[in-house]
Amino acid sequence: MPKTDICLFCREASNGQSPATMDKRILKYSFSLLNTDHVKLDSRWNYKHVISPYHRIYYINEGDGEISNEEKTLKLETGYLYLIPSFTLCNLVCPDFLSQYFVQFFEESSDGVSLFAGSRSLWKIQAMEIDVINFKRLVDINPGRGINRSDNPKVYEKNRYYQEYQKLNNYQQMAAFLETQGILLQLVSRFSVPELAVLKTPRYIPNRILDTIGFIALNLHLPLSISFLAGRVNVNDEYFSRQFQQYTGLRPSAYIMDKRIERAQYLMVSSQAEFSEIAGSTGFGSLSHFSRSFKKVTGLTPRAYRRKVYEAAT
Repeated sequence: MPKTDICLFCREASNGQSPATMDKRILKYSFSLLNTDHVKLDSRWNYKHVISPYHRIYYINEGDGEISNEEKTLKLETGYLYLIPSFTLCNLVCPDFLSQYFVQFFEESSDGVSLFAGSRSLWKIQAMEIDVINFKRLVDINPGRGINRSDNPKVYEKNRYYQEYQKLNNYQQMAAFLETQGILLQLVSRFSVPELAVLKTPRYIPNRILDTIGFIALNLHLPLSISFLAGRVNVNDEYFSRQFQQYTGLRPSAYIMDKRIERAQYLMVSSQAEFSEIAGSTGFGSLSHFSRSFKKVTGLTPRAYRRKVYEAAT
């Protein structure tokens, strides 16, 4: 069977290489399991202004509920899948009874750009038989990965809990780890509709750009000037800046700012760190610089953002 030229979750590694090499696909997106389980909920599952640094997918097998944000309201119905991408503000409601399979997982990509970067919305599709099989299998091969403390995101969304559950991935047998990755890819692929992701012809990304992206992700606390980054890969500043924008869509300074604010958002929803601590760990020279930059990107001050994140229904 001939291979297609376009793949949503893969990037072709080709740059004038041999046909055999050009046919290779490099997996661009990988996922890190946080929690998965089958749960039965009641009217206590009623939370407003929830925002999480991870993706979540629900499969409803009985009962009803609702998820909503300022843009739309989706009824939780039996036989449907629902996706809530990371950093998507939403409300969760169960009026009486709701039985659901769920999975929560972090995402990583080779270029640092989320699959859902342009689609932070709520999504609903009708489930297929394979989806039910996949969810049941995911729970079976990942025992003890439920949320054992509370259904309230304010309780379980703390950095120490993330670390605790993510450590379990290191103890997985390789077969279970690979099968988990495969199931997550299948579930995510069910939402690869045109409105959610724009298909692009896979292209080669220079190693110097991939290396820089990885370096930025690990060193957001450093100054990270364009001159410094260009010097690391032995090219001049202007050429580096143009090439970086060509392959990421952003100039280096804009990309770094986006990643710093994204990391700050993660820290604000996953920990109780002081704003000054968050500012320092994300590379801002002062709290005032951090506050101005955060508001410019998100439209809210850090204090207002954190208050909105943790505001519960009254």
